[in-house]
Amino acid sequence: MKLKLNNINKSFGKVHVLHDVCFEVDSGRAMGFLGRNGSGKTTSIRCIMDIFKPDSGEILLDDQPFKPRELKVGYLPEERGMYAKEPIIEQLIYFGQLKGGTKQESKKSAEEWLERFELSEYATKNLEVLSKGNQQKIQIIQAFLNEPEMIILDEPFSGLDPVNAELFKDAIRDAIKKNKLVIFSSHQMGYVEEFCDDITLIDKGEILINGPLADVKAEMSHDKYRVEATNLNREQLKQVLRQIESDLNIEHDLLANEDKISLIIDLSNIVPNNFLQKIIAADVQIKNFSVYLPTLTDVFLHYVKDHDLQTNGTKANDSEKIQDAEHVAK
Repeated sequence: MKLKLNNINKSFGKVHVLHDVCFEVDSGRAMGFLGRNGSGKTTSIRCIMDIFKPDSGEILLDDQPFKPRELKVGYLPEERGMYAKEPIIEQLIYFGQLKGGTKQESKKSAEEWLERFELSEYATKNLEVLSKGNQQKIQIIQAFLNEPEMIILDEPFSGLDPVNAELFKDAIRDAIKKNKLVIFSSHQMGYVEEFCDDITLIDKGEILINGPLADVKAEMSHDKYRVEATNLNREQLKQVLRQIESDLNIEHDLLANEDKISLIIDLSNIVPNNFLQKIIAADVQIKNFSVYLPTLTDVFLHYVKDHDLQTNGTKANDSEKIQDAEHVAK
């Protein structure tokens, strides 16, 4: 299956939340949906789920208008909504039936998931008696009931300890192996990087990236290298870089960025061996010289900061406005 959002626009009053949003999601390839608070992620997901109607644009599944009620969809919203004072098994059966399963099918699926998540002993208990982590596991179970074909997970690891997180990771991996369509939204970049083949980055209601994560990283790492020295601190190493720029008549800044590990340099149109000869001639004792492989956090910060510069501060308050508009629309 392929889900497509084509030129989706959505406003709440005078606040234009989504601006011609376009992205694709393929089954069997989990898509990480990223964005800072107030970026438009929640509104986009709710448009997919038909909770909000877009003002314009179309949402297609295999090139046909997408109708969530005609597909088995598992949805875990960021704000949880199960009933604290009702028995867990009865709630899960109820949610399974809402998704189109029979009572018997929903009961069987609920019991299987409770056993898988090591919660069978609490089946007849009210949700409120469980710890926060176990309540989160019940919320997750309702999203996986009755073998959904599409699974949308919004901040799913919130409240899970490492042991329970591993149980959940196995469930996500199984869903991907079964060729389900998985949308995974989280601020925890490590989890996104672990599961997602593709990413979509939204900022201030605009899509900045949509595509394979490996391609995005390769583009960012092109001609970029990490460099560290054992005998120089960072400021001293930066002085050496400036001298090399002068010696080689380099028109751009060699220093592209830096992080907690090392300096990141841009060797565009420069033979790496020529750079190495110069830096060794400057008596730099090299601790590390390697191809720069950005993390997902690096990717996120790079594109969001670049977008901020492109908008020249004209949309500086858009994230707050979007966040407020989404809250009012709930």
